[in-house]
Amino acid sequence: MAKGSRGGAGKSLVRATLAIHQPPKGKSRTPGGIIKTFGFDFNPAQLSMTRRANWKVTPAQIERKGPLPEFMGADPREMSLEIFLDSSDDPTSNSVLKKVESLLSCCEVTSQSVAAKQPSPPWVVFQWGSFSTARFTAYVSSVEASYTLFGTTGVPIRATCRMQLHEIPSRTKGQNPTSGALTAQRVHRVVAGDSLQSLAWREYGNAAAWRAIAEVNGIDDPQCLPTGTELIMPAAEEVRT
Repeated sequence: MAKGSRGGAGKSLVRATLAIHQPPKGKSRTPGGIIKTFGFDFNPAQLSMTRRANWKVTPAQIERKGPLPEFMGADPREMSLEIFLDSSDDPTSNSVLKKVESLLSCCEVTSQSVAAKQPSPPWVVFQWGSFSTARFTAYVSSVEASYTLFGTTGVPIRATCRMQLHEIPSRTKGQNPTSGALTAQRVHRVVAGDSLQSLAWREYGNAAAWRAIAEVNGIDDPQCLPTGTELIMPAAEEVRT
């Protein structure tokens, strides 16, 4: 969990931001137009990052030790953070209330997405200077706001908001584990005797999947496959035959 503070990280000149975007249209993975850029009053003192690997274990009655577990893939990253808001130096201000409402709206469907007949809450992008590991596009699964101080009129002037962000993976080439790729891809160097059909059969068990390889690599003539050419092999989940 991340905590905002008046001291330490809170005094950094580079402020963390949470950009709130419209959800994309269609099947795009790029956030839509900006709705609001939420600037942190006090930078996080700590960030909690989580990523899980999924393994399938099949019980076996015959084998005493059981079969080997099968790796099924890695889940997208998750981040928990805590945002500290304070306007106690101006007891008549309602800025804390407005900022909390902006964060709560991250769990509400946007009117623009409703009009596009793709109802969805906003997408967000968290970033903090050169801390690239913590920068990713996400959806907000929960927001919890605790009001801890009130002005004389009853308006909150101090609050702590706890947020849970879930990464929305993007399609990127390669297998960089920090790239946020939806699925793993690999590169194959063509050798003598290779054809798109033979590669598709060997990779996916379906020769008809050669079209997916051709599309990803921009191949117009499937008969022309020079030796030494490096081909990007789509992950099985991305192949549609």
